[in-house]
This record gives sequence, structure tokens and C-alpha cells, in this order.
Amino acid sequence: MSISSVGMITRWAFGRRSGFKEGFSRLPTGMRGHRLAVLIAFALLPGFLSAQIAPTTGGASRAGTSMSTPASSSAFSGGASAPVGYILSPSDQVGVEIFGEEDLRTNGRLNPEGNLSVPLLGSIHLAGLTLTQAASKLTELYGRDYLVNPKINVVLLSYAKRRFSVLGQVNHPGSYEMPDSSPGGVDLLEAVAMAGGYTRIAAPERITVRRRNASGDQVFKVNAKRFTKGTGGGFLVEPGDAITVGESIF
Repeated sequence: MSISSVGMITRWAFGRRSGFKEGFSRLPTGMRGHRLAVLIAFALLPGFLSAQIAPTTGGASRAGTSMSTPASSSAFSGGASAPVGYILSPSDQVGVEIFGEEDLRTNGRLNPEGNLSVPLLGSIHLAGLTLTQAASKLTELYGRDYLVNPKINVVLLSYAKRRFSVLGQVNHPGSYEMPDSSPGGVDLLEAVAMAGGYTRIAAPERITVRRRNASGDQVFKVNAKRFTKGTGGGFLVEPGDAITVGESIF
């Protein structure tokens, strides 16, 4: 078909000629069969052009592959509610997700050295970091050799089993786990309550708390009677503490 013929059909298609029958009859017989094809071409042209210029969006991708759109929410459900600034420690269970890279998703507990085994990278030390810092560290390591612009999220799934002991004049002496709602410590009176409360001959004013740290053992002498009367600020029992409730002297 010649350029002049296409121009004639185009003018007819856009209504430059008046009247359907009149316009159609003015087209040469050999050109009438092309009318529908031209109309379809004009109808599809805007969509074709917009598809060519549509922007590409996406998140992390492996080098040499197409970009993918990040997920809008965490793939891990039922995780622990970590307080702001929570510091990871050995035996904490965490989940690592990389948006657009489901095969690299993993979860596990930090080993006694504070390391987590992750795909491609191997064993990475995360203890002593906040969740945000852990995500930044993994982002840097993955982005260095494996992924382009990775988007990484680290979530706390469950706390390490943190325990303390309550001995002496309580009804159920023994070792107890820190509640998930208070992973950093519990109030002394709450700890005593978890052990069944004081016995009949207990001396709340004579409580000893032994705490181990890097510099050695610390021993605290605590008068819990002040707390029950509302005249004290309380005492925070930390993971690993050993509480001993003394006996009354008659």
C-alpha cells in the first residue's frame, strides 16, 4: 500500500470525510479491506508507546538478573516483640528475609559464639548488634559480592532462654525463665512471686542477689520490705541472677 493510500484511509478513519457510506464509497475498492486494520493500529498505538516508556521498579536482585518488587510485609509471623534497641545475644532466634529473594530467606538461633549461618555468606557474627545494625551488616555483605541493592529485614522470632534462680525462704525454690515480655529483667517482687512467694519464716529485708559479669561477681543486699511499703524504687533482677531469701531470726 502506498503512503498516499495510507493517508487517505487515515483521514477517513478520523472523520475527515462526512458520512459513513459516502466516505467509504470514496475509498478505492482495493483499499476498503484495509480500513479495519488501520483503525485497530491506531487503537493499539497509545498502549504500545506507554509500555515502551513505563519505568522499571524493584528491589534487590542478583547481579545480571531483573529487578523484583519488595514485599510489603514480613514473611515471618508470630515473632517476639523486641523492645527498641534490643541487643542480640547467643541463642536468640532471628529471621532474615531479603525482599525478592525467597530462596535466601532463613531463620535460626545464634550459636554460643553469637553467630548465625546464612545462605551464601556462611557464619556471620550478629551478637551484640541491634536488629537494625544486624540488617545493615547483612545488607553490606550481600551487596558486596552477591546482590544488587538488597533490601534486608531482620526480625526477632524468640528470645534466648534467660533464667534466674530463687532460693531460700520461698515456697517453690528453683530456676525460672524470664518472661518474653521482660527479656532484660523482672522486678524482684515479681521474681519472688514466680517462686510461690515467701514462706512463713522468710525475712524479706534480708535478700541477697548474686550477679556475675565480666569483672567478677557482684553481691547486692536488698531490703524488699521497703518495696512492699512503697518507699523503694524496686530492684531489677537480670538474667543469670541468683536470689536468696533469708530466714527470720526469732
